[in-house]
Amino acid sequence: MKSQLIKNAQIVNEGKTQRADVRITNQFIECIAPNITPSENDDVIYAQGAYLLPGMIDDQVHFREPGLTHKGSILTESRAAVAGGITSYMEMPNVNPSTTNKAALEEKYAIAEQHSYANYSFYLGATEHNLDDIKALDPKKVCGVKVFMGASTGNLLVENPQALEGIFRECPVLIVTHCEDGKVISKNNQRYEQQGIVPNITDHPKIRDAQACYASSSYAVSLAKKYNAQLHVLHITTEKELSLFTKGDIANKSITAEACVHHLYFSEQDYEALGNLIKCNPAIKAKTDRDALINAVKNNQIDIIATDHAPHTWQEKQTDYVNAPAGLPLVEHALLSLLEHVKHNRLSIEQVVEKTAHNPALRFSINKRGFIKEGYYADLVLVSTQQTTKVSHDNCRYLCGWTPFDGVEFSSKIVSTWVNGERLYDGKTVSKPSKPAMPLVFNR
Repeated sequence: MKSQLIKNAQIVNEGKTQRADVRITNQFIECIAPNITPSENDDVIYAQGAYLLPGMIDDQVHFREPGLTHKGSILTESRAAVAGGITSYMEMPNVNPSTTNKAALEEKYAIAEQHSYANYSFYLGATEHNLDDIKALDPKKVCGVKVFMGASTGNLLVENPQALEGIFRECPVLIVTHCEDGKVISKNNQRYEQQGIVPNITDHPKIRDAQACYASSSYAVSLAKKYNAQLHVLHITTEKELSLFTKGDIANKSITAEACVHHLYFSEQDYEALGNLIKCNPAIKAKTDRDALINAVKNNQIDIIATDHAPHTWQEKQTDYVNAPAGLPLVEHALLSLLEHVKHNRLSIEQVVEKTAHNPALRFSINKRGFIKEGYYADLVLVSTQQTTKVSHDNCRYLCGWTPFDGVEFSSKIVSTWVNGERLYDGKTVSKPSKPAMPLVFNR
């Protein structure tokens, strides 16, 4: 196999940006140096000063397989992810049937081995009755256990205090939580019913409000402290919740927090134009909450940025607010949306890399990924800030065929994406991997 030589890239890694060349041999980064002389065996890619980043590791996606493949599949959504600079993902258990036992996990890994374009892992979903399945997990193979604390459907809702205490006491891997308190949400809904008001999309952040989020996330944090558990709280949306999390290096934390790209980009002011297309749980909230989240990314209270990619069909989103499903497709445009914060000096490109690649790799103890280092897997994305990307429903790659960014022109462009050393995206076309993508391995 020919090696690949990326010339004259601005490499963003571990808080620094510097011009250098990178040689990729087989699956790995072989050499990083200021000036590498091409050999006869090199396929040379001229970066022309574009930014070379470690591929984004998205620790929260819903790819809808098995059982919900009219919305998306591991093949379609991982292909879109690669076009967006995401080279690894961790997928959620709320499919059909739910991923709540070893057999269901193994089925998903088998599908991904055949069809995934990006590297992968899958969460086991916690229920009120599967503690033995949780205890039997192999920490080197499974990314974590997902706990829906008060907001889910089917058997994945875990509200029983004894069940929750058992999970936090016994879980051998990282616990990740969706934190919204069902009782608070129910009371908010009852107020509308008592007043004879049918809520609309602008009421979504009032029904699923800051108190609903805080009541649940504070409970999760208290359980983690009680049992010295490893906890990662997903998709923080409110300024109020930030008081639960400390600033500092992720390596020193047992309780970490995450924000998602859409909560950093949109605010409640966007409901009028986008309606149910941006209905998600937890809800997109006030501009003040969004600004507080961005500041928390900067000051290291929020440790990781993910997508919570959750596609639904266009038709499913066109119903009334109450019946419209929550979730939106994001993986193809997530990194581009974050680079808008860089352009407007809200975040640095080094901070974006830290939150989307370095910190997920560190928090989940992922083997040889998340950094641009010699000997690491060549999971890379080349991004030009000299080119733009005009987004539309027609040119997005999601199976659902729509994007909340329709009509947006981002000020950067994904030029290339490498997964395991193979250049799968060239700025126009996503190629099928010649070798299967790989399951993530965890150094635990």
